[in-house]
Amino acid sequence: MDIAHTIILAAVVACIAWTVTKEEVFREWREICNRNKICGALLKRKFFYVWTCEYCFSHWVAFATVLATGHRIGYSDWRGFIVAVFFLVAIANVFMTVYQMSRAALRWMKAHADRAEAMAKNAANNPLPN
Repeated sequence: MDIAHTIILAAVVACIAWTVTKEEVFREWREICNRNKICGALLKRKFFYVWTCEYCFSHWVAFATVLATGHRIGYSDWRGFIVAVFFLVAIANVFMTVYQMSRAALRWMKAHADRAEAMAKNAANNPLPN
């Protein structure tokens, strides 16, 4: 398999992991998980924690993706499977970090533009006396 196929699979892993752990469509499920990850048995806490952490969840998504596609990296046996899972996790988390940083930058720019607009309106409504 070539590098383009690996990058596409990493993008799929990143998209699924981000959507489940961060986006509004799964908010109710995450609220249930957040309530259950702070009490109960160790395995129950860990199960519910995985659904709220994009890094943790990306491991399981990568595992399922490699299992479903048969993707291998470097070796054609079980070693290639393990390498593929961790490589997909690494690349997917780079994608998610870049996406998170770009969203933060957009929020900052919008807040800055809103502040500038409010200051301009305030200046227009309250001109300085001559």
